Amino acid sequence: MSNVPSLQITELAFAYPDGNQALYGVNLTIQKGERVALLGPNGAGKTTLVMHMNGIHPTMQGEVRISGELVDSKNKESLKAIRSKVGIVFQDPDDQLFMPTVGEDVAFGPYNMGLRGEALDKVVQEALTQVGMLDFIDRPPHHLSFGQRRRVAVATVLAMKPEILVLDEPSSNLDPASRRELADILRSLDITIVMVTHDLPYAFELCERSVILSGGIIVADGKTGQILNDEKLLKSHRLELPVGFSFN
Repeated sequence: MSNVPSLQITELAFAYPDGNQALYGVNLTIQKGERVALLGPNGAGKTTLVMHMNGIHPTMQGEVRISGELVDSKNKESLKAIRSKVGIVFQDPDDQLFMPTVGEDVAFGPYNMGLRGEALDKVVQEALTQVGMLDFIDRPPHHLSFGQRRRVAVATVLAMKPEILVLDEPSSNLDPASRRELADILRSLDITIVMVTHDLPYAFELCERSVILSGGIIVADGKTGQILNDEKLLKSHRLELPVGFSFN
């Protein structure tokens, strides 16, 4: 089973109730341990695609498999297991942090999966150690900086021991030091990562592979450096590197 992909999407199509077609037959395979940037303009279908990974959006056409297991929105037990395997870190950490202390926020998911006592304490401490926030375990989240809250949000997901870590615009609103600290954390993780981002230099720094989703289809899939060097490709899908950016 070790060579089963972390994520396998086959002919995935999806339309919203108002008739807006967001995805048109998407095919995507991500192997265990890969770090993949999901790029594309606003309205490309990136969020819709991510929301299929843990069954938030039911699959209308095609299929999604996580470590070989079919994502089936009608199977509640299976869906619970899938959602423990796919951890999504939202763009705004305040959407994930709602408990009185950092430790309680990180414990929330594992507690609801049945962990108690020393086993729960261990998971919380391990997750906070991974993001360098163990010393803040008793601190109220709203007393932390934005960058610190984002790291705690990552810890809340890592505490669930997911197969895939999905990050939505992880570098947004971070100062340079916080941006670098988060990059160091993400590089240290032995986990499959899908990073949804408009920050092309961050994609280049962290993800060897990039996928461009545009108009509900995948229009490019390859090494990040090659994709970002294709000015015509980027321009045609409303993607731009910062002025003065160099790959050296």
